[in-house]
Amino acid sequence: MLSPNKPLIQEQAVPRIRPVGFSGPQIAVLGVVFTLLISIPIWTHPLPPLSDYVNHLARMQVIATISHNARLANFYEIDWQVIPNLTMDLIVPLLAHVMKIYLAGQVFMVAMFALIVSGTLALNRALIGRWSALPLFSLPLLYNYVFLVGLMNYIFGIGVALWALAGWVAVRERVWPVRFALSTTCATVLFFCHLSALGVYGIGVLSYEIFRLWQRRVEPWAGRIADFVASGLPFMVAAPLLYASPTLELAGGNYWEQGGKLQGLMYVFSNYSDIVAFGLMAIMIGSIAWAVRHRVLHFHPLVFVLTAVGGVVYFMLPRVMFDTYMADQRVPIGVAFMLLACGDLELRRRLVRRAFVAVLIVMVAARLMEIDLNWSQLSDSTSQFRSSVRRIAPGSKVFVAYADRSLGDSVSDLGLVHAACIAMIERSALVTTAFTVAGKQILHVRPQWRDFVDRYDGTPPSTAQLIVAAEHPLPNTPEFWLNWTKFDYLYILFTEDEAPNPDPERLKLVMDGDRFQLYRILKPRYANLDTP
Repeated sequence: MLSPNKPLIQEQAVPRIRPVGFSGPQIAVLGVVFTLLISIPIWTHPLPPLSDYVNHLARMQVIATISHNARLANFYEIDWQVIPNLTMDLIVPLLAHVMKIYLAGQVFMVAMFALIVSGTLALNRALIGRWSALPLFSLPLLYNYVFLVGLMNYIFGIGVALWALAGWVAVRERVWPVRFALSTTCATVLFFCHLSALGVYGIGVLSYEIFRLWQRRVEPWAGRIADFVASGLPFMVAAPLLYASPTLELAGGNYWEQGGKLQGLMYVFSNYSDIVAFGLMAIMIGSIAWAVRHRVLHFHPLVFVLTAVGGVVYFMLPRVMFDTYMADQRVPIGVAFMLLACGDLELRRRLVRRAFVAVLIVMVAARLMEIDLNWSQLSDSTSQFRSSVRRIAPGSKVFVAYADRSLGDSVSDLGLVHAACIAMIERSALVTTAFTVAGKQILHVRPQWRDFVDRYDGTPPSTAQLIVAAEHPLPNTPEFWLNWTKFDYLYILFTEDEAPNPDPERLKLVMDGDRFQLYRILKPRYANLDTP
């Protein structure tokens, strides 16, 4: 029977071994060096080709400059509300006061990487009782498909969730006010990061408490169950916050789709190349299997509970939740970092130390080459797009359409999906695809322009649909589609080379770029160009 006066964490921790391998400071140095190394593509590409990222960055620019930018203030307004999607909004605009917005975004992303790596190491230290180098295997996973989609607030929240779980494990056996105060604070911070990040923290705490419940199975069940249930009380802080949030109005926007579950698991490794993804999987799994077989790698028992709980939650989650896509597919990457934190790699033997460093270098180098090569190839398109933006008159209204609505899902096209939002940053323009969804963002369009933008974050119309909307509008046609001829410019994305002008009577080509075209919208002489 466990002694009630002896801290449980000592009972379940892996027996301490004198750290003959890498010491704690050495592991910290390795973490810093490799984090800086794997961040090189971010520093060398001021505007990386990530899908949602530039849209978020445009919102940061509006928040930072709207007080003294009359053109942006004409189109947009900021309504600070209790919204579980505010991390970037609180940090990046402050950075933008002392540096350019693109650099502020780069600093945020590198800090996000550092938070995840350090959080994985901290959780590992709390579980194992000493520093272990295995969490550094998280480095090549920093570039994952969820990152390419540009879900910045959620990914930042993963780092916070890792630190929060490390704190919960570290203070679990202390007096209850300490751990409750810490967990309540963490749950509050995670709420404002992202609801999904709060959910990842919840998976971690639930898994740890189930493991702890099993460890104390010889004790009276009433006390154990009461303690288990009480561990979830700090999460109740999210209830009044959500009740006060306009996000609650989106609670009915749920949709289940089981077909993409396997694909969501692959998002942990996949980026641009399937060969690199499968190669990294093979190297990581093979190295772990070798280390386990030779008894130099041990896992905290939490790894099994975490795998089971994470798996059940993942397969139960809907694809769309609170009107947000990829609600389920973003979860595996958060759980993956927690699983790596459960490993204890013994590096007493020189062969094992050298093998570990060699494998880590190979994985980081492979990921770096994949990202840098693809970003360098895609940078030509980004440069062309920024060049086209300079041809837009400041304070203009910019409509975004697709050549074909079925396009845009290719990983190489992600950088173009929201590229038109560069016009918000550099030309103080109104852009139809800017994120201004009530309950999701604090950025809203002013009332007089609300029929000129997509306020529901839908797929832009095709050029064929725009022509129909101008000539023979169909019932239930979105209002902003009907107003497209009142805009100043039209971006058509995902075009073929030298694609013809789809509507010469209304459009004049300004620039034909790589996978996009920019047109000036021709208006009758009698049209009022200044007001909607």
